[in-house]
Order: sequence, then structure tokens, then C-alpha cells
Amino acid sequence: MPRALDRTLAAVGRYNDAHPWSHNDGYARLILHHARRVRATGGTDALDVGCGTGNLVRRLASVFPSVTGIEPDGPTAEHARRNTADLANVRILAQPFDDLDENSYDLITFVAVLHHLPLEATLAEARDLLRPGGRLVVVGISQESPGDLPWSIASLVLNPIIGTIMHPRRSTKTPTQMTAPTAMATETFEEITQTAERVLPGAHLRRALFWRYTLTWTAR
Repeated sequence: MPRALDRTLAAVGRYNDAHPWSHNDGYARLILHHARRVRATGGTDALDVGCGTGNLVRRLASVFPSVTGIEPDGPTAEHARRNTADLANVRILAQPFDDLDENSYDLITFVAVLHHLPLEATLAEARDLLRPGGRLVVVGISQESPGDLPWSIASLVLNPIIGTIMHPRRSTKTPTQMTAPTAMATETFEEITQTAERVLPGAHLRRALFWRYTLTWTAR
């Protein structure tokens, strides 16, 4: 039975590789929902931490007068600059988050980035950078724990279906937006929740599909 399961998972993995799609881009609508709500209350400045190749920055630029993307990987940051070169309200900084010495923001986003950084210190710094009424939106990755099992099973079933819909033809090349450096998560959803509740009182955390969780918090 274990060997049959291993073979099945390997086959699913090969199929997913042939029909790739970005789980992070799949959460763009959720982030833009929060972005529009912040903008409706007068927010003007957004920060995307670990902006990768700049896809989310482009979307945020349609909502906010000023958008900053920071990306510590030099080649990836340069790609983001090229990707947003036509947008006058965007700037891309090639630097890590803890080197940021800036004024405050109305929206700060982390998409599949927080697990690359020290959790508590990063949440505290994001909290301190937000203006009153500003919003932190995280789409994160956690280390698997038993509580994730229902979400993981659902994601395992849905992933190839969505991949087929979005990329019906087999692909031999990974999409550019999926080539930024990655790292394994080391903290479980439960551990992240405990830290977030301590640093960001009132934060809302939820498990989500495609091996993600969401965290939102509004500064007071």
C-alpha cells in the first residue's frame, strides 16, 4: 500500500510539473480585495515584501498611488524592475526587509515570504511600519502538521485540475514568476498563530488551500 501511494503521488507530481501554475498568483484577488478596502479609507502607500518578479506589485499599482517592492535576490529584483518599468508609481528595491528604513505604509503584503524571515521580529517590524488603519496581509507557508491534513488532501485533488484548466498544454519550462529562490517552512500553523497573536493582537489567521495560510491584521 505505501508503495502504491508513493507511485500515485509521484505521478501526480509529474503531472503538476507538466501543468504548472502559481499558487501565489491564485491569492491575488484576496490581496486586491484588502488593497481596495485600504485605498477606500484614504491609504496611499503599499509595500510588497519579497516581491519576486513583480506580478503583485503591478496589480497593487492599479490601486495605490505609490507602491514599493523589495526583493533581496538581485537578479529577481532586476526582473521585477523590467516587469514594472512602465509604471511611474512603482519602485523596486534590491534589499532585505530588515534593511528598510522608510516612512510608514498603509498596506504591507508578504506572499510566500514570511517563512524566509525571522517570524516574530518580522511581524513586529511590519506592525511598526503600518500607519493607523493600515493593513498587513500575509499569504504564508507553514510546516505541515496533522491539522493541515484536510486542506492538504483537498489541495492535492484540486491542484492538477486547476493546472489543466490554466495550462492545458504540457509545459517543459517553469513560469518565470515561479523561479524566485525558495526555502522550506520550519514553523507550523499553530506556532505561527501563537506568535502572531502575541505580536499582533486581534490578527486573523486561517488555513487555506494549496499549502498556504492567510494572516490579516489592521493597525490601530
